[in-house]
Amino acid sequence: MTSRTLRRRPHHGELDGKRHENLESLNEPLLGVYEQNETHSNGYSHGDGDIRDDDRKKERLHWTFLFSNLIAQWAQWLANIILGSGSLLGRLLPHPFATHNGLNRKSMSLHLNPLQEERLRNLQLRLKVPFDGNLLEHQDALMQLWRLAYPGRELPPLKSELWKEMGWQGNDPSTDFRGGGLISLENLIFFAKKYPESFQRLLHKQDGNRSEWEYPFAVASINISFMLVQMLDLHSGKPSTEGGIRFLEFLREEDEMAFDDLYCVAFRMMDAQWLAKHASYMQFNEVLKSTRIQLERELALEDVSSVKDLPMYNLLNR
Repeated sequence: MTSRTLRRRPHHGELDGKRHENLESLNEPLLGVYEQNETHSNGYSHGDGDIRDDDRKKERLHWTFLFSNLIAQWAQWLANIILGSGSLLGRLLPHPFATHNGLNRKSMSLHLNPLQEERLRNLQLRLKVPFDGNLLEHQDALMQLWRLAYPGRELPPLKSELWKEMGWQGNDPSTDFRGGGLISLENLIFFAKKYPESFQRLLHKQDGNRSEWEYPFAVASINISFMLVQMLDLHSGKPSTEGGIRFLEFLREEDEMAFDDLYCVAFRMMDAQWLAKHASYMQFNEVLKSTRIQLERELALEDVSSVKDLPMYNLLNR
């Protein structure tokens, strides 16, 4: 989808004829304030006895988790200012990913051919499109996701408790897209269409010994889209991070949907990390960070020239 003028239909988000303002897409991570007391990650109910006993403890852990995320974001923001390439300290202190095969990151600049430039430009245009629950095309895309996720089931209204089964925070999925924009929905649809078996396994948590308190599928997906954009430095005119430069090389290949394919790999990788760590809901941020580290390592491998060369890509076909 592009940022062209789109058709609108009335939506439950309109009150007294006024639309809610949309936040800019992909400008903040969605921390996942999830209604864990009502449902399991995909809508499965907890046992009545134990969950009531643990409610207060989980609530305290939940707010501790959110506060820790807030501190981490502020720390990252300050680090970007202090260690930025334009600051004195940034010129004196090495960045953790500032070298590649012993070369300074500035010397890693990649000359883009016309095809790469066009594909990068199209991808960056996609990043600028916020999800707007009042737009007909965006509503239809959400309905398409439901049909792909639950073939044969009746479509729910745009506002329904049934959406929680997919791992949205509440009964209105449109409120969850503020951290990811339209591209995060497009990522999910791409995953469901191109790798349906792997998509279904993640959606229904079919692999391994799962935690009692699982990550919510849909909200986790938005976080993964956001993480990739940050890791690849796609908001810059021309990415300069090690992962971003390697990703630009992928745009030379035939696969023009390299970002969407990489998203699918990252999601599958995150779930594998989740199982390996025997993680629970409060550890999601830790798992996402380790997923990013592993993905950066795989992108740095010398024999990787496309997404399909990544070792973890094979998981998508299992």
